[in-house]
Amino acid sequence: MAVFTGVAWGQWVSSIFLMVLGLVLGSLAARSVTRFMAQRSTRHHTVMLRRFVFYLIVVLFAIAALREAGFSLDIVLGAAGILTVAIGFASQTSASNMISGLFLLVEKPFEIGDFIEVDATIGEVIGIDMLSVKLRTPDNLYVRIPNETLIKTRVVNRSRFPIRRLDLTVGIAYAEDVERVEALLLGLAEKNPVCLEEPKPFVLVTAFGPSSVDLQFSFWVPKDKVLDGRSSIMVAIKKALDREGVEIPFPHTSIYAGSHSEPFRVQLLGPETITEKEIPDVDKDR
Repeated sequence: MAVFTGVAWGQWVSSIFLMVLGLVLGSLAARSVTRFMAQRSTRHHTVMLRRFVFYLIVVLFAIAALREAGFSLDIVLGAAGILTVAIGFASQTSASNMISGLFLLVEKPFEIGDFIEVDATIGEVIGIDMLSVKLRTPDNLYVRIPNETLIKTRVVNRSRFPIRRLDLTVGIAYAEDVERVEALLLGLAEKNPVCLEEPKPFVLVTAFGPSSVDLQFSFWVPKDKVLDGRSSIMVAIKKALDREGVEIPFPHTSIYAGSHSEPFRVQLLGPETITEKEIPDVDKDR
């Protein structure tokens, strides 16, 4: 009992009260910041400022609670420094991720809400923390990528700019009029509401393929209409080429026996010339 009677319960209760008060006030302030910034700034800046305000208030009240409990601030800071160095040596990977996270916050290659591509993984950025970045893929998977990986890896931000260019490859038969097909494709882009008038769409002849003349049809769409734009214009191309009688070739295979061999005979047989022996087994029972 002498041990409990020697404890300054009043100071400890005051310290705990200050910590709880700091958490409550920090949460209220963070929510207020979120409401204030929601219509005035981006999600990324809102989240960053909300976390800064929360942790700032909590740290200030934590320092006050320690002083209320009788701890010297100099000793606490010294112990924190030694603890930080010890943790840094013990967990170099975590320290590297934290430093990489600071570089990401300063450089800002992407923000919360952007669609990025990292090592063939595409997703929306839903969180940027000190150790990792969280993504949500289009098929609703949760992906966590360490910050150090993002510093070392090629990152593609698919939503940095407000518009995107889509490049479609259209193959037509060698017998077709390329200029006529070019005018047809540009007309489709002009009629499609998703395609932008500026920058202008264009068509390029990119290759003479094994079975077709390959055209690159490029047009611009808003960044949130990429899938709709690609699908709708491909459907329109197929319908238009079918309607205009433009052949979309598929790969052909030619059998060539060589110049020194005898030509082989090819004969098309009608139904009346097929004997009973030549009828496939699957058709005999019908």
